[in-house]
Amino acid sequence: MAENFIEVTTKDKILDGHGRVFDVKRTKVAIFNINGNFYAINNTCPHMGGSLGEGDLSGSIVTCPLHAWEFDVKTGICPVADNIKVASYKVKTDGEKILVSL
Repeated sequence: MAENFIEVTTKDKILDGHGRVFDVKRTKVAIFNINGNFYAINNTCPHMGGSLGEGDLSGSIVTCPLHAWEFDVKTGICPVADNIKVASYKVKTDGEKILVSL
């Protein structure tokens, strides 16, 4: 099955060490910049629906701003309970463009 990448934003819109939330085909996606590498996960924390894209990023771990649940933005997996996760999406860049495949 071919991957369908959707242009979402440009690299300059997401500062290094931060994330931002985007609507991609009716899905809230959090895209993070770690040293110029971009990662995308579902924005909604499974605990109480907090916005992961608005959480604090430390290394590759984002902390939900509501109740401090943590997720690795590279995999979507909670580092302390690997059975808890959010969807993780493939990201590629094309020049300055950031594209995501849901």
